[in-house]
Amino acid sequence: MSQRFSLTGRIQSFRHGFRGVALMLKSQHNAWVHATASVLVLLVGALFRLPSRDWCWLVIAIMTVWTAEALNTALEFLADVASPESHPLIKKAKDVAAGAVLISAMGSAAIALLIFTPHVFQFLRSLQ
Repeated sequence: MSQRFSLTGRIQSFRHGFRGVALMLKSQHNAWVHATASVLVLLVGALFRLPSRDWCWLVIAIMTVWTAEALNTALEFLADVASPESHPLIKKAKDVAAGAVLISAMGSAAIALLIFTPHVFQFLRSLQ
């Protein structure tokens, strides 16, 4: 059943989204690792005055890790409801979802290395 568009409905959708991000930050220790890494990348990017093309890659990398972490968290919550007791298939599903976060984090780290390494070397050369 489709509902008509309403501004209050859209505002409510944003509230749900922000509540979900807050819940992820409260319940997932790895989200704090991602938050710390995100802030560091943004600060270092600002320090090196990266061009917009590099910022695009960094934003995509950060967004990918956060999206993977959010989906992993949602899957864990759903899996815990579906099977509160330990189940080998639930464990496999959780492991695969955690693997998705790991893959996105490793890819994001590679992007950061590709972007920041030349700037770090240039900075080190300027100190000589």
